[in-house]
Amino acid sequence: MAGRRDRTQQLRGSRIAIAILIGIIIGCVCAVLFPNGFFTSSSSLTANERVQVGSSSCESPARIKMLKSDFASLSEKNAELKKQLRDLTEKLRLAEQGSDNARKQVLSLGSQIKAGPFGTVKSLRTNPTILPDESVNPRLAKILEDIAVDKEVIVALANSNVKAMLEVQIASVKRLGIKNYLVVALDDYIENFCKSNDVAYYKRDPDKDVDTVGKTGGNHAVSGLKFRVLREFLQLGYGVLLSDVDIVFLQNPFRHLYRDSDVESMSDGHSNMTAYGFNDVFDEPAMGWARYAHTMRIWVFNSGFFYLRPTVPSIELLDRVADRLSKAKLWDQAVFNEELFYPSHPDYIGLHASKRVMDMYEFMNSKVLFKTVRKDQELKKKVKPVIVHVNYHPDKLYRMQAVVEFYVNGKQDALDSFPDGSE
Repeated sequence: MAGRRDRTQQLRGSRIAIAILIGIIIGCVCAVLFPNGFFTSSSSLTANERVQVGSSSCESPARIKMLKSDFASLSEKNAELKKQLRDLTEKLRLAEQGSDNARKQVLSLGSQIKAGPFGTVKSLRTNPTILPDESVNPRLAKILEDIAVDKEVIVALANSNVKAMLEVQIASVKRLGIKNYLVVALDDYIENFCKSNDVAYYKRDPDKDVDTVGKTGGNHAVSGLKFRVLREFLQLGYGVLLSDVDIVFLQNPFRHLYRDSDVESMSDGHSNMTAYGFNDVFDEPAMGWARYAHTMRIWVFNSGFFYLRPTVPSIELLDRVADRLSKAKLWDQAVFNEELFYPSHPDYIGLHASKRVMDMYEFMNSKVLFKTVRKDQELKKKVKPVIVHVNYHPDKLYRMQAVVEFYVNGKQDALDSFPDGSE
């Protein structure tokens, strides 16, 4: 048994030795045939150049300079290839927005169902809310946890330039006992003002792009910042009612929301047709029989007062608008509506967000008030707005004060001295 064991060990040792020998032979053959390795490209170097590269002691300054130049050229080509890859990836993403991708999105919301009888089928009005992520901004999460009511909050952005209007708005909020109201202080002055007046506020961490506009910008410039600021509120899972400071609150707005859409906004319209949409027939006589073309029209949503549910389309809307505003000098309200209403078409994927127009007499713009309501005795007596937004007139502070005098203090002629429009 011992002899057999010795012979087995000798045989095993021989096999190992043979394997090592074979490995050495293969290594030598490869070293001769492939002196630069299997994966090194030799197309750009001659045989003599390869010898020079292998001998660092023979490198000349000219040769080093040439190699550096080649490296820079290859780096540029690599960067260009990466750019082409990103472009192709984006085109692929857009291509996937077709019918099959739409079907997958529907399936992700739930199981497929059969359509019911005629007249009973109703589509989804809104998208599911996102999963809150408090890691996005723990400090803001704590503030919202303390002041929000039913995971909802009114948010107003302000700097020292709009302090007088902010005072009128805060007074109207306190008069109604609204607790879930938060000022985003864009400068130290407003932060101190809120502290001294016992108003909940939030001051963002330093951000050069936001701070430059926030501290010195006027009403329109500040208004454009909201699309960047509001994103974190939605990510934290809160419904946000955005309010510009040129707004007077006369009732608690949360009691008048439907919450059946991703976006619920007041209108710049001044009649049923302009606020809620109408069929506008375009006449082109030169076309003869086909001279009439039907078009759909609606006055824009007002980007100074809208409610967003914490859904993916709502966040995408904010991202789209903020991105466009960062690249060009545009009016935020125009961009807001373009992103909401433009449908998908070649080379463009529209935003798939559900939307609702607020009641124009409850959420009233100043054109409706000063051109229509104050001149109609029946409307003047019966209509009690939820808010009045002085968006159509530059003398904002004085008209806000007049709105308070008329609707709160009962001064019947408080609105009479103002012109319909601006002088």
